[in-house]
Amino acid sequence: MAEHLPPGLLEACVVVGASNEKLNEVYDCAQQGCGLADILLDPEVLHVHVPPFVSKEHAGNPQGYRALSRAVQKRRSFIKKKRERPAAPPSDPGAGGEAEGREEGGGGLTEDVSVPKDIDLMALPQLCFPGGLQVTNEQREERFHFLVFTDVFGNQTHGIVAQCSRPFQKGTSFHQNGQLPSAKPEKLFTSYAVCVISKHRYYTALRDCLSCLLLQLRTCRMSDFEERVKEFAAKLALVPIPPPGQLHVMFSLRPLTIVLPSREDKEHPVVDLDLHLPLLCFRSTQLLQIIGSILTEQRLVFFSSDWSRLTLMAECFILYIHPLSWQHPYVPVLSRQMLDFVMAPTAFLMGCHLSHYDEVASETDDLILINIDNGTVSSSCSEIVDVPAVPLAAKQCFIQRRESLQLHYDLQTCHQASSPDLNELRAQRRQWQHSLNGEVQRLTLELIVNIFRDVSGHLNFEHRVFNSQEFLKTREPADQPFYKKVLETHIFHSFLKDRLNRKMDAFTRMELSTRSETQRMQAMIDNPRRPTMREIQARKNSTGSEPPRLNRRLGMSLPNLGEERSIAYFRQTSLAIPETVERGSIHTHTDQKIPSKPIKLFKLPDFPPPLVYHYVQNYYSDLILLLGKAIFCVPPENSTLLARLLYLRGFINTLCSQYLDALSDFQNLYTTDVEIFPSQLVRCLVDSLQKDEHSLANRRPELKRLICRVKKDQEEVADQPDDNVTKFELPRSHMPREEFVKRVQESGIVRDVATIHRLFNALLLGQQKQVDPEVFRVFYTFWKEAESQAQDVNLPAAVIEHLDNNESVYKLSSSVKTSSGVGKIAMTQKRLFLLTEGRPGFLEITKFRDIEEVKISSAPILLLRVPSLKIRSSQRREVFEANLKAECDLWNLMVKEMWAGRRMADDHKDPQYMQQALTNMLLMDAVAGCLSSQKAIEAASKLAYFDKVKHEVPMMVPKTTLETLKHKIYPSSELAAPQTVHVMLYTPGHLSYSEADRHGNPKLWCALSGGRVVVFDAASWSMQQNCIQVGLSQLNCMLGLDQDQVWIGSQDSVIYIIDTRSMSCNKQLTEHRHEVTAFTLDDSTDKTSQTQIYSCSVDGTVILWDASTLKVKTQFQVSCERLTSIQLYNGTLWCCSSNGIMELGRNGTPQRKMSLPDNLRVILPTFSSFILFPEKDQLWTSSCDSGELFLWHSKDLTKPFKRMQMQDCAGVNCMIKVKNQIWVGCQDGGCKDRDHSQSGDQAQNTVRGKIYVLDTEKHTVEKELLAHTDHVQSLCSAEDRYVLSGSGHLDGKIAIWKVE
Repeated sequence: MAEHLPPGLLEACVVVGASNEKLNEVYDCAQQGCGLADILLDPEVLHVHVPPFVSKEHAGNPQGYRALSRAVQKRRSFIKKKRERPAAPPSDPGAGGEAEGREEGGGGLTEDVSVPKDIDLMALPQLCFPGGLQVTNEQREERFHFLVFTDVFGNQTHGIVAQCSRPFQKGTSFHQNGQLPSAKPEKLFTSYAVCVISKHRYYTALRDCLSCLLLQLRTCRMSDFEERVKEFAAKLALVPIPPPGQLHVMFSLRPLTIVLPSREDKEHPVVDLDLHLPLLCFRSTQLLQIIGSILTEQRLVFFSSDWSRLTLMAECFILYIHPLSWQHPYVPVLSRQMLDFVMAPTAFLMGCHLSHYDEVASETDDLILINIDNGTVSSSCSEIVDVPAVPLAAKQCFIQRRESLQLHYDLQTCHQASSPDLNELRAQRRQWQHSLNGEVQRLTLELIVNIFRDVSGHLNFEHRVFNSQEFLKTREPADQPFYKKVLETHIFHSFLKDRLNRKMDAFTRMELSTRSETQRMQAMIDNPRRPTMREIQARKNSTGSEPPRLNRRLGMSLPNLGEERSIAYFRQTSLAIPETVERGSIHTHTDQKIPSKPIKLFKLPDFPPPLVYHYVQNYYSDLILLLGKAIFCVPPENSTLLARLLYLRGFINTLCSQYLDALSDFQNLYTTDVEIFPSQLVRCLVDSLQKDEHSLANRRPELKRLICRVKKDQEEVADQPDDNVTKFELPRSHMPREEFVKRVQESGIVRDVATIHRLFNALLLGQQKQVDPEVFRVFYTFWKEAESQAQDVNLPAAVIEHLDNNESVYKLSSSVKTSSGVGKIAMTQKRLFLLTEGRPGFLEITKFRDIEEVKISSAPILLLRVPSLKIRSSQRREVFEANLKAECDLWNLMVKEMWAGRRMADDHKDPQYMQQALTNMLLMDAVAGCLSSQKAIEAASKLAYFDKVKHEVPMMVPKTTLETLKHKIYPSSELAAPQTVHVMLYTPGHLSYSEADRHGNPKLWCALSGGRVVVFDAASWSMQQNCIQVGLSQLNCMLGLDQDQVWIGSQDSVIYIIDTRSMSCNKQLTEHRHEVTAFTLDDSTDKTSQTQIYSCSVDGTVILWDASTLKVKTQFQVSCERLTSIQLYNGTLWCCSSNGIMELGRNGTPQRKMSLPDNLRVILPTFSSFILFPEKDQLWTSSCDSGELFLWHSKDLTKPFKRMQMQDCAGVNCMIKVKNQIWVGCQDGGCKDRDHSQSGDQAQNTVRGKIYVLDTEKHTVEKELLAHTDHVQSLCSAEDRYVLSGSGHLDGKIAIWKVE
């Protein structure tokens, strides 16, 4: 069991120094007049202390614990043979270390010391004395330095070394009393080192611990030295490591109080050092040079005259690039014997003493030499560092943000009174440092995000492809050398894997939270990038004022649906940015202080005598009691702190072999915060249970559930994420349709499968059903050249002022003669306009929504008739005519497609149609450019989808639908195919958040297929979260709770709880055994009582939860066939099952049951949903198998008094009550007979999902709304002002309707 426990604070404590025989030799040499400065001793390992220090087996033997550091928990023995010499008696100080025994038949003494397998004791003495071990005439001050050991798998262990001096004379030993002989010969001093080794980066805490030890060693006798060090190590072995979060562990080592900070999250390393140290040593330019050198994987060597600075500086820079990680050799301290390491041919990060600077610089070329003491960065081959500079915009943002940091503690605290309490002063300094570390981490993380923000836009998640060439093309020319190097590094490759695995780390969280509104809208569409007018204007260094930004508080209580929202298309640019202005991909936040999370401290009990078993056990018992009291005092709303305390108590119970208590704590932890749940430890706990313990666990329902879940997880083969990352390459062989779809998606041209199928048909040559690779290459080249040309569009300022800020030019004709003069015709996503020649000018031809007719004609020019394009607009009297010559046919197709797309977008209030029409137009242009002139127009016409739909099927939208429909959004925009919207939840905004905090806006939560949850900001209808993964099964129900949580019921029987601030799912409730189908809030709770929630599952189980503690208050079983929904009205619980509707008491006591009369069983075989109007004594019921609604008297459930048949309705999927209306989501009468496997194009006009709006007073259908091209799967109300409808996977959209 011990090998499966998380590593504790102490791995080993090692004492290093010179052997006594060596010291005697040096003493004799000094007496003979030899200079001490020329004598360097070889340090040796003198003692090794490794946990565990006590065990139950040695509890009865007071001396037994002395052998534990080498006899207990053998992992690997370090065998070191002493030089052959006469055997010394056990008390002889010359024996040194901890003798294990004599070799059989040999004269040498062997030392068998058990040490952790990751520690190499052969190299440790050199690293403890990297500058060598000398004998001196005077005592030196105590010094600390820090070490990092890395094994072949990249696992790191950290060492904190304290060096101290002690006097010695010939004949005295390290173990003898420090009293000197009366003769008083010359006194010499030697050094010894105490090295504490840990798996965790607790540099400050362990340095403080060693400082306390050194204070004790100054006054102790040499004969007690080993015992003091062993007791010190044994105390550290009792300290548990705090779990990730905001709970820090505190303990006392007189005279200091030590604090172990926790990790911020599972992925983040511990930060227990002063992160601002490099900011004190280096200017911004040098800092960015070093970070750039690390990101480009150079060979870096740090230099300093102080050994302690080397590791601290290197560790700071490693933390600066988090969540990226250094993948190469990392040795921040090289002893003088290890200087050959800098000859390694690979990238590395190492550190040397400043005295070796010239030697290292002359030995090897292409080293980046970093002098910490004078803050310089140079190269071993020249004074100039030949490393590509960090991108300019990110650099400027970093420099600006760095200037705002307050780095000097004394300046910050000069107004405070001095405290006489040392620990209080240390606590103040610690709090200041914690806050500053947070600011430095945000500064450097912002730098990393600004450098790599646009990478995700060039990833194809389905096929795990990164289009590096296209990413490079979108970079500024001056930044491209940097990116070319970075893209080839191991650091970046690992970063790509995390992005493709959709890892929710610090980078992703900041990237999402700092997206501008334009970027959020851009993420929802599938169009190529083009520079907007705003970017063109910024590129010209315009002095005009910035356009007003979207007010994030707009519609704080209700969605903003008043105006059509325009989408901005833009290329990420590297531009200088003033404060609070968003341009391209760079964001500054100098005006916004991010509040740090509150820190909680848990103080451990005072340490007992650490080498006596029963004292240690009593210590653990006291610790468990303290944790129990702390858990009891945690307020219900602070589940984060509760989870950390449960983790600690579960860990301590495991150490004490109280496995059932440990499992109970981990079960409670699982329901409180699954993010820190120790899965491997719990599996080992379950496997370690004895037969009687298994029996006891099975009698406790919560433990039985945990054990079943653990065993289920063991049986399931976990699908490891595919770590393969592929760079996009053009195909080399003919492609059938499936392969063609994959290649186009990989290229980043378009994601939509139906559109790619049309492109496939357009690029087919002859009778073959495969696309020629050469045709694809020419098409791809033309597409990318068109993108590149669009980036270089440079419109005059007089033209830009006539266009919207978010407009982009997508197509520009050659210079042609028109009815309005000579010029070039330009097409944006909104309009056509003419760029007149001569004096550049702007002439609007028409907006697409104003077009009345487009046709090809012919215009006489001399003796020829040249094809011309005529466009009639409702806003112009005269017809516009352009002699486009050879371009005429193509422009005719493109303009008609944009016109048809605009009309469909307006008719259906769906901007997605316009975006798709724009994509079709661009594909037409590329296809026409890559094929011969004879076939080009015919091929391009195959992409004119909306123009064909307009002519083949009348696109008339009923007036009622048009008047009621406000807007449509597409939650599957980042997926290759639309997904079913199974359930939705609207959560209102709240005013307690700051103006800059987007979390205060109202939100729309959408559950798609496969456990995917998408979140929209309902103030702007931009996507706030593109994927919160909650299991892999279909989600059935949602409930918002106190604006802080969203509860989600799943088909996998789990209730998932999402924190609305962190947008993470860290809590799971597993008490249900079958599919969770519904929630309802207990309406009896008031402001002073705890919130309670009912949940139900299909097997009839109903559970009442305490929402604050997540504990089960009541559980009962409803006798029914399939329980689909529950609702609470006036203290009565109504349950809907497939075979009836029941009225129950709060505790599940049956009161009434309504079953179908025999004459209705054929018409209405099952119930699927119901709505109760208690004020009108009405009960409305529906079935997914019938298009009829049945009205019942709630006081008389024997038979319905009203039946309402909805025309062309095959079944009711959902219904909700809004004011005095019932909104019913249906499928039309022919849906069930149609093939749902057909493509989106085929289904566009064959499947209709309808919504019926019923008047509850008149019992009539008020409106019949043609909502979607697939079934209406879900309905949701937004504060009774709007209704939102979600559709099946053939449509995949959400419609927003106004309520009258």
